[in-house]
This record gives sequence, C-alpha cells and structure tokens, in this order.
Amino acid sequence: MREDGGFDVIKKAILNLSLRHDLHIAAYGEGNERRLTGLHETASISDFSWGVANRGCSIRVGRETEAKGKGYLEDRRPASNMDPYTVTALLAETTILWEPTLEAEALAAKKLALKV
Repeated sequence: MREDGGFDVIKKAILNLSLRHDLHIAAYGEGNERRLTGLHETASISDFSWGVANRGCSIRVGRETEAKGKGYLEDRRPASNMDPYTVTALLAETTILWEPTLEAEALAAKKLALKV
C-alpha cells in the first residue's frame, strides 16, 4: 500500500472489506449499533462505504494517499472496546490473505465504483 502503485492495493483491500462487512462489525466491539448511526462523522452500521477525506465513511482514505497513489486506509468502524488482537487478525486476513470469488468481487466493485 505504501509503495508505488499502492492505491490499487488499497482499492482491493476496500473491496475485500466491503464483502466481509458483517463479519467485521460482529468483531468490532460492543455497542457499535449506538455509535455507528450515520450521524456525527460515522457510517451507518448496516451500510459499507468508503471515501477520500470523508470521516463519515466506513473506510477513509486520506487526500495525500489519493494524490500520491500510495499510502494507507483507515477503518473507522472498530469501537474503543474491541479486542485489538482479534481486529488486527481479521483485518490482515481480509485484506491480505482472503480471496473472494470473481463474481462477488465484480458485484462489489460495481457497487463501490472501484476499478480493481
């Protein structure tokens, strides 16, 4: 993600995260249904979204990351009471190791307007 061409890797990670949204929400701590309302710079718990410099999305990509074509993404869904080991393992599994079916990937890419 932080090397040249990393924005394509970021988009693939976002796509994978979108396909496992419910799994991640279940692991992201208690009380998220009260916090992730879609108001006050949060995304709705029931909808996955991403955006550049948008704090109201599930996944935020910084302006500098988009401009440079490399950098990082920020998952804004975990609650402060989450288990950091569980969440880190799940993020690594989903963004690095897990490969969705081509059909699921194509549908998600279309929905999220991502070209991967």
